[in-house]
Amino acid sequence: MSKEFVLTKEGYEKLIEELENLTNKRRKEVAARIKSAIEFGDISENSEYDDAKNEQAFVEGRIIQVNDMLANAALIDNKNVTTDKVSVGCCVSLLDIECNEKCVYRVVGSVEADPENEKISNESPVGRAILGKRIGQIVKIEVPSGFVEYQVLDISK
Repeated sequence: MSKEFVLTKEGYEKLIEELENLTNKRRKEVAARIKSAIEFGDISENSEYDDAKNEQAFVEGRIIQVNDMLANAALIDNKNVTTDKVSVGCCVSLLDIECNEKCVYRVVGSVEADPENEKISNESPVGRAILGKRIGQIVKIEVPSGFVEYQVLDISK
């Protein structure tokens, strides 16, 4: 049984774009690299050929992976995202109580997680802890460096 992948519409569309790029562009580029490397002669000691074959394996593996994610996607409809409690697809403003610093995150599925762009996974320690919380609630979260306390300030779409 395959794992269900929680995706927003934006995340689903990015995977579609990636799949199209992999199948229509990267595959052809790698095939051209392999053909060129074969022209160098003996492939048994041809590092260019080995590199191209490794890249081909990566591209084909990623195509399989993306197809699996798309086939097992659970799409989050932004129309159904509520703002009364934290859920996947919403934006949440948090106050780090110790540092008195505010941060805003969009809660997404693990496939879309990108902490550098304020997208946290619903499966991450912070994401898991804040799911279902309401404005004003305080949550204590165990993170690799210890514990952090956040207060939910706002929830939006």
